[in-house]
Amino acid sequence: MRGAANEQVGADDASGHGHGERRRSQRALRRLPFAVMIAVAVIDLLAGPTLGFLPLLTLGPTFASVSGSVRRTALVGVVALAICLPLAWYGQVLLTKQNNVTIATIIGVTAASMLASHLRLRRERELADVRAVAEAAQRVLLRPVPRRAGDLRIALSYTSAAAEARIGGDLYEVVTTPYGVRLLIGDVQGKGLAAVETAAWVLGAFREAAYDEPELAKIGDRLEASLARHLGGEQFVTAIVAEVGEGAMALVNFGHPAPLLIRSDGRAVAVEPPEESLPLGLGALGGDPPRPHRVAFGAGEQLLLFTDGVIEARDAAGTFYPLIDRARLLRSGDPQTALDTLRGDLITHVGGPLLDDAAMLLLRKHRPGEVSGKVSREVS
Repeated sequence: MRGAANEQVGADDASGHGHGERRRSQRALRRLPFAVMIAVAVIDLLAGPTLGFLPLLTLGPTFASVSGSVRRTALVGVVALAICLPLAWYGQVLLTKQNNVTIATIIGVTAASMLASHLRLRRERELADVRAVAEAAQRVLLRPVPRRAGDLRIALSYTSAAAEARIGGDLYEVVTTPYGVRLLIGDVQGKGLAAVETAAWVLGAFREAAYDEPELAKIGDRLEASLARHLGGEQFVTAIVAEVGEGAMALVNFGHPAPLLIRSDGRAVAVEPPEESLPLGLGALGGDPPRPHRVAFGAGEQLLLFTDGVIEARDAAGTFYPLIDRARLLRSGDPQTALDTLRGDLITHVGGPLLDDAAMLLLRKHRPGEVSGKVSREVS
């Protein structure tokens, strides 16, 4: 399913070719022990019996333990002995004390490497279990968004900056309520499990308030009250809470990057709030809470909401990603396909893994007759 695939991404996906690189690295690591032992054998033959390079055969089982199984490591150790004995005979050192020490060294290093391989495999299994739990948590915390809601079509892209992560500090939600389609996008300060826990609080509060509160500003108040009970110090969450109405959209911006409104003629403009406001979690510092502001949102127009991982992404020269210029990639085609194209362009711009999580939510308002008025939770 394409929507689900967009949520399960990490640095391998961000690099565009990470899986291929990993496979090539694994193949190289599997061949490395044999290549090293062959090189040692050739050098020993060329150097003659005066210089003894045979102890370097222990590099074979040592390297094998990095990526191979216990059985494979033992096999490499046997191959090392099989190379050592004829070379020692050829160099006329087979029955010497020095060669006995070399054989004992190969056996000892092979045994130690087998133990290291066993411990590594056990850690990898534990990591796989933890990763499976994290993926299950993602499915509960960041649910698939509806592909259609009324006359809206919705697309999602979520890219984690962590190499093996499936979840991060960015959050999003889209719900259809008696008051209309309401949505949330946000970015938690910090990273790791603390950020995930904070994201869970925000999403839980939003999912309740979105159905209960008739006014958009009250949803923000509920989110602020929830974070005030949980966060400490100067932790915060930037966020946008929005509601799609008939011909317009209302937004409440809590210190979050302004979304892009893409007009039907292709022009992209930033939807800046009328006044700056503090992020969620900093309400105790004073100041008036942000007020909803409305923007026309008619048929054929699109709204792109995103986190700062998108606009703060840089290329090798330090140039920020020019999102407004690249918004032309969203003008036509299926919304999810268009958003996938934009994400691919972002990855190409960076030329490697992103340094911060990047979430994008694209809303497209269809003209009458283009989609049915039914609400669907379909995820392709």
